[in-house]
Amino acid sequence: MTRTDQPTTTAHQVTLSGALSALVEEFAGTFAPETVAECLEDSYERLLPASVSSFLPLLAQRFTRERLRAAVRAADQSAAPRRDEGEGRPSSLVLFVCTANSGRSQLAAALLAHRSAGEVQVASAGTTPGAAVQSEVALVLDELGIDTGELFPKPLTDEVVAGADVVVTMGCGDSCPVLPGRRYLDWGVADPQGRDLEAVRRIRDDIDARVVALLDDLLVDRQAPAAPAAPAAR
Repeated sequence: MTRTDQPTTTAHQVTLSGALSALVEEFAGTFAPETVAECLEDSYERLLPASVSSFLPLLAQRFTRERLRAAVRAADQSAAPRRDEGEGRPSSLVLFVCTANSGRSQLAAALLAHRSAGEVQVASAGTTPGAAVQSEVALVLDELGIDTGELFPKPLTDEVVAGADVVVTMGCGDSCPVLPGRRYLDWGVADPQGRDLEAVRRIRDDIDARVVALLDDLLVDRQAPAAPAAPAAR
């Protein structure tokens, strides 16, 4: 049975209806209800099949929110720099990409979100997403007190790539996205798939050191004063 052939249960339909109402309200004035509905339906189908099918509508809602927020960022970037509360440059959105989005990119995204405490926006995706986050990956994140309950593999989408300021790739080769105007980093990090727990811990620590360095760089750049706009020609 293919992804789109799988039936949507009555329970899923009810939950999706509630998810749609919440998303329409959240993005009112930004996206038409029809646009939100199309994105939610597409997100649901892209996540099929899922190993936690009972949670699929909730995951689709989260995935849709991430995509729509990224689309807003992309639109803002093309119009004018976006600013958060406070001084300095706007916060950055960092996208981590690997093949399955079940190991390295999940580790990096969770670590950056944890280290930045909201100062940097984070997303992750896979070029060929797996069914679930690797259990060893979830365990080594739990050891640092990082909640892994909301982590799930997601496919790469145009909206998230377009909304990102920094794209960090890990082992996805030519299938990784390349768009002009983004900062690209390629991290040569070992794949935790199939490795013992101690090896996964070493991979986590390797990624964590890279994340700390990246965060320092991003926060220094954010605190720097923005360049003044060029005066209009007379």
